[in-house]
Amino acid sequence: MIDPVIVLNEVSLTLGTRAGPVEILKDVNLAVQPGESVAVVGPSGSGKTSLLMVIAGLERASRGRVEVAGHELGGLGEDELALVRGSSIGIVFQSFHLVPTMTALENVALPLEFAGRPDAFGTARALLEEVGLSHRIDHFPAQLSGGEQQRVAVARALSPRPQIVLADEPTGNLDGKTGELIADLLFDLHRRRSATLVLVTHETALARRCARIVHMADGGITREPVAA
Repeated sequence: MIDPVIVLNEVSLTLGTRAGPVEILKDVNLAVQPGESVAVVGPSGSGKTSLLMVIAGLERASRGRVEVAGHELGGLGEDELALVRGSSIGIVFQSFHLVPTMTALENVALPLEFAGRPDAFGTARALLEEVGLSHRIDHFPAQLSGGEQQRVAVARALSPRPQIVLADEPTGNLDGKTGELIADLLFDLHRRRSATLVLVTHETALARRCARIVHMADGGITREPVAA
C-alpha cells in the first residue's frame, strides 16, 4: 500500500488574539494520497486556509502530528521547513503574492535560484511558455492582468516540480471566465505532473472537479463525500 503524502493526526491550532487564545483548528484528521486532488470547502472562518497553512508549515500546529512528503513538520526548525517547502510544496495564493519589482520571468525563477538551480531562468522561461505567457516574460506584475498574474503565480508554484500543490482560493480574485481558465490550467498541470493537489475554494463547481471534497465547519472536518 502506498503511504499518504499528507497526514494530519489530531491536529489543533490555537492562535493568540487581543481577546485571548482562539482555537482555529480542532482535532483534525486527514490523509491525502500521492497524486490525489482534494477540495476543502466550508463557510468563512471554518479553518480552511489555516488548514492549508499548517500543511505548508507556515503555521505550526499547537497539538497533533503533521507529516508532509515524509517529513514530520513539528520536529523541524524554520530553515528545515523552508527546505521542505522549497523542494516538495508549491503554493498558489488568492492574491498572487508576486514581487512587484521583478518581471514575470524573475518571479518564476526566484524559488529555483533560492534552491541553487543553475538552470533557473531556462526552467522559468519554459514554464511561462507552458502557461501561455511566453510573450509576457519581461513584464512586471503591474503590467499584467489579474489572470496573467495568477498564471505567473501558478508557474512559480510549479517551478521546483513539487510533489504537492496547495491552492488557496486561486480563482477568488478573478472574473468567472478568467477563473475558469486558471482552474483548467491548474488541473491540467496537476494531471500532467501527477502532483497532489489540495484546493481551498468556496466555488461548488470548482470543488467538484476534485476527486474528493472535504467539508469543514468550526475548525473541524465534518464529512468527506466523494465529488459527483
